Amino acid sequence: MVFGREKDDSEGIEHVPSPQDNPSDQTSDIIALNEKASNEHDDLPTIPKPEGDAPVNSELDPDNPLIRYSRAELLEIATQFAVDNDLADKAEAFRKGALVAQDPSGFENIDILDDDDRYWLNREITNKWDHPMKVYYLVVCCSLAAAVQGMDETVINGANIIFPAQFGIKEDSGVVSRKSWLLGLVNSAPYLCCACISCWMTDPINKVLGRKWTVFWTCFWAGATCFWSGFVNTWWHLFIARFFLGFGIGPKSATVPVYAAECAPPRIRGAMVMMWQMWTAFGIMMGYVMDLAFYYVKDRGTIVGLNWRLMLGSALIPALLVCIFIVKCPESPRWHLARGEIRKSFECMREIRHTDIQAARDTFYAHVLLIEENEMKKGKNRFVELFTVPRNRRAAWASFIVMFMQQFCGINVIAYYSSNIFMESGFGAIQALLASFGFGAINFVFALPAVYTIDTFGRRALLLATFPLMAIFLLFAGFCFYIGQNDPTHSHARVGLIALGIYLFSAVYSCGEGPVPFTYSAEAFPLYVRDLGMSFATAVCWLFNFVLAVTWPSLLAAFTPQGAFGWYAAWNVVGFFLVLCFLPETKNLTLEELDKVFSVPTRVHMKYQFNAFKINIQRTILRKDVPKPPPLYAHEAGIGGTSHWSSKPQPNANTAEFV
Repeated sequence: MVFGREKDDSEGIEHVPSPQDNPSDQTSDIIALNEKASNEHDDLPTIPKPEGDAPVNSELDPDNPLIRYSRAELLEIATQFAVDNDLADKAEAFRKGALVAQDPSGFENIDILDDDDRYWLNREITNKWDHPMKVYYLVVCCSLAAAVQGMDETVINGANIIFPAQFGIKEDSGVVSRKSWLLGLVNSAPYLCCACISCWMTDPINKVLGRKWTVFWTCFWAGATCFWSGFVNTWWHLFIARFFLGFGIGPKSATVPVYAAECAPPRIRGAMVMMWQMWTAFGIMMGYVMDLAFYYVKDRGTIVGLNWRLMLGSALIPALLVCIFIVKCPESPRWHLARGEIRKSFECMREIRHTDIQAARDTFYAHVLLIEENEMKKGKNRFVELFTVPRNRRAAWASFIVMFMQQFCGINVIAYYSSNIFMESGFGAIQALLASFGFGAINFVFALPAVYTIDTFGRRALLLATFPLMAIFLLFAGFCFYIGQNDPTHSHARVGLIALGIYLFSAVYSCGEGPVPFTYSAEAFPLYVRDLGMSFATAVCWLFNFVLAVTWPSLLAAFTPQGAFGWYAAWNVVGFFLVLCFLPETKNLTLEELDKVFSVPTRVHMKYQFNAFKINIQRTILRKDVPKPPPLYAHEAGIGGTSHWSSKPQPNANTAEFV
């Protein structure tokens, strides 16, 4: 583990300083930590490496790079760090913060802290929701951006009942035709744009604009294209308008969760990031509300289809609210750190922490771990490293799984076509819209418990618990289409049980596969490839979203509702085993410390999890007295404990010795 580096002027590369480089002073020669206005992670200010690799404080967390420094060395480094980055007036805060970062749980024994410092550090533990109002203001803005996303997705639901007949693409029930494919294409247009173009623009846009202004401009664009959608008069013009809506959806969906994750304190990071999904669910519900509100609007003058035009244009309102409110939010401190802008990073961090010492601690430690993270870089193209560096590849694969399964669990088929599905079951048009509103309301209400459970039970546990239930409820809903097939409009049992199956499916989804994917993907990648990683994850999400939206009308006609629901129920079973094999747990770890989790080779993880699964069945179902397996990760075993992986021979995390 190395994080002190110097420039070799003769070769133009960085190397690790050794005692022979400076025999007169091996430990206290502080390398200048000058702030750099650079967009490249390579140019981060550096910190000197102590003599030798052995920890000076072996009783502390072995994964903390600061344990290799003595108290005197760390105080000197922190002081110089503050001075060289135009933060000399905060030097004492950085001295205290560095010691707390070295031993977070032992702050009560740090003598240079005063009672006020200890009070606020202790309050972080005892009152995890006590944070400056700016944190919650940022949460509100991110939540509004998520609501924009939800409305962008579902206002088309009610319009699907109306505009196809006006544009000549109304599908014939039970027949796969050109019209059913065109309807699917119009619905899926934004997601085609997201998967092929806009999600991949996230990295350059974020690099130039930052997180905050990326959210601002994507919401502005989304609002403008929703307004445009209300003025089209052909199916292909609506397709174009919705395709351009994708430029607002894609980068926003990749940026907002990362923005929330980078600003959130670790103990509530999962809850803050999952606000994205919860308020997306709220936006989905509001989309159905708009569908109901405008359904009976009459045409005016020469305007034909004023009701569905108002439905599509209504998503403009929350987009404008985001543009107004987000201007007052701080930028992501870690975005400034990646640019070498240390002072700006501290100033932004200070807005979302109660005290100088908390802001200094988080800024200093994030910077140190960022330099550690830089060691994983191989000097290649970052996109290539996303898949060739094993730690990055494991994160990409895990993110692919959760994003793929968010779509192929079947939820968005219901979100986009629920009105059509309910009409197929026997509802009338307005009853179908009301039933769709019920689906959206359940989706939102049952996302509320996830604020607590996602950081309590963990991301992996929620997925393993909910995938089997989602499969069961989809099968239940599908089989209920067999009831009253000869006269569906007069079969109350049919419509009631189908609605029940869909509602139960939605409730379970909202507790698991709903909030987890964007939370997981936002935290899984190291900072230097985080924008690219999130671009990849959201592109996967929207690609398969497009596949679902464009194929559902034809799939429904070819498979019948029973077969179509059974198809996605089977994918939920597949999802359970994919999560079991390939998804490490990430709850309650700092973004930077997740490197250790994703350094465990895939084959080791798979073998351990299958063995643990077998043991859990023996213990819980067969009631056998079988000992639990040792924890897989060092942080699960605790300081001084023994984990399954730490007892194994350790390969280099950046080699391909293990997959």
